[in-house]
Amino acid sequence: MAFARRSIVEILRAKGKLTDEQLKEAMKARRDTTQPIEEILVQLGMVSKQDVFAAKAEQMGVEFVDLTQIQIDESAMGLVPRELMEKYKAVPIKIEGNRLTVAMANPRDLMAIDDLRMRTRLHIRPLLADPEAIDTILSGELTGAAAAGGSVARDIEAALRAMEKESAGKESRIGEELAAAGHLADLGKLERVSDEALADEAPVIRIVNLLFKEAIRNNASDIHVEPQRKDVRIRMRIDGVLHEFFRLPKWIHAPLIARIKILSDMDIAEKRLPQDGRIQLRMAKKLYDVRVSTIPTTNGEKAVLRLLDQTSVLIGLDKLGLFPDDIAKIEYLISQPNGMLLSTGPTGSGKTTTQYSIMHRLNTTEVNIITIEDPVEYQLPGLNQVHVNRKAGLTFATALRSFLRQDPDIIMVGEIRDLETADIAIQAALTGHLVLSTLHTNDAPTAITRLIEMGVEPFLIAASVIGVIAQRLARRICPNCKGEYEPSPELLARFGYHGDGDQKFYRGRGCEICRQTGYKGRIGIFEIFVMNQEIADLVLRRAPLTEIRDAAIASGMKTLLEDGFRKVLAGITTPEEVLRVVATAGY
Repeated sequence: MAFARRSIVEILRAKGKLTDEQLKEAMKARRDTTQPIEEILVQLGMVSKQDVFAAKAEQMGVEFVDLTQIQIDESAMGLVPRELMEKYKAVPIKIEGNRLTVAMANPRDLMAIDDLRMRTRLHIRPLLADPEAIDTILSGELTGAAAAGGSVARDIEAALRAMEKESAGKESRIGEELAAAGHLADLGKLERVSDEALADEAPVIRIVNLLFKEAIRNNASDIHVEPQRKDVRIRMRIDGVLHEFFRLPKWIHAPLIARIKILSDMDIAEKRLPQDGRIQLRMAKKLYDVRVSTIPTTNGEKAVLRLLDQTSVLIGLDKLGLFPDDIAKIEYLISQPNGMLLSTGPTGSGKTTTQYSIMHRLNTTEVNIITIEDPVEYQLPGLNQVHVNRKAGLTFATALRSFLRQDPDIIMVGEIRDLETADIAIQAALTGHLVLSTLHTNDAPTAITRLIEMGVEPFLIAASVIGVIAQRLARRICPNCKGEYEPSPELLARFGYHGDGDQKFYRGRGCEICRQTGYKGRIGIFEIFVMNQEIADLVLRRAPLTEIRDAAIASGMKTLLEDGFRKVLAGITTPEEVLRVVATAGY
């Protein structure tokens, strides 16, 4: 008698990784997409990718291996040619006697197992692994746990020792050369040549590369190189919060900054003024655009490197953290033939990602999309993207005037900063174009009053603005250490929640994967304002902000606080995290 194979969802429920309430929420979110339910569960932060692969392995009757958490035996990898590993997406990880353990994307591939057995003359023990982790290892960027923080620290220490040994001799040779040329008194030149020479040394190159790898491995958005009085502090921003990673000796500061400046085409000799540059970085089969900024501080130059993953904005509306009802509102707004759709929120709240996701959704051969940005952060195929150049006189306003003669269907303005830009953008929206742009306001209804404060006439706002998307980014609960807890009644009361005995709340206990924070990854919190006749009438008579907000809520708008609490109830984030990113004085 044949037994039906258990589904991945059933296995997750049996293991206690998934509750009935979470499954119901995921099924609701799946209604408007064709994605597998397990992908939805991961996107909503209800389970981790590792949980899904472990369940899939159980379903297949094999074991799962997390390649980021193990040390790979280099001698095992040396037994199999790289082209064979790439062909079968398989990585040998361990040899035990006459048995070779192999991590595979498909451990049921009998042809691959036979081929590996014939090549190695060993018995093959296949394990299931994440195909992305296999690709990363085969790209040569990471080797299992060799890429873990401790190993990176050891690699950096080794590079520092090598550099300290090599640089002593190098500096003395430079001094001798300058003395012979009669420049020994030119201390500035001596320091400059030393920096350039040291920046070309292999160890400092290796240190900078290791910093990039560690940042990418941890999904960091920024690297901070900060000179202190006695050392150099390296911090990385992960999920919106800075974490200290390394403390380097003070003497490494000059060559480290010099190397960064060389990579980003900055003036290596200029140390008194702030500078900006950029680096094109390809790592782990991804292209990164690195924005570099240096400033002079009392302890020396500080550098901040912002990493922009060129593929990260192509994630689609369904993966931003929007509930189905909010996706429906945005789909309705972007289906309009003309009008202005604004995104609001503080710096780093994900506005750019939302705008690019909308453009990616609208980008077809039938429409002409033109953008003016400062700067162009991500390059999307099919879009006509223009970079602001104030020195040459190319501003948002001047570009917009020219855009109207370029037969556009959709125009994206990086940011509305002044009345001139606002007026031209509104005229474009009124003359048959869909205009996307951003403003810096705390919530969606405030965007209306902000435009009025700029000097835009209320009748123009009522006629052109079709909607506003306000947003924040909240950290997700780490799925690896997620557990139930009981928030205080006072905390829940801030959301207007006064108890439901059956409702469960979750938070992360802290583990190595989330660096003991209890959070891993981020999700959007949204407030979607849709203009209607009632609100337009309020705008026309310059009604107070409170009246506009109340009318928007009455017509179905969920506030940032409400949407954040919906994600708390779904087990995606915590009440404390929502209040951290949403609550402001008087909210």
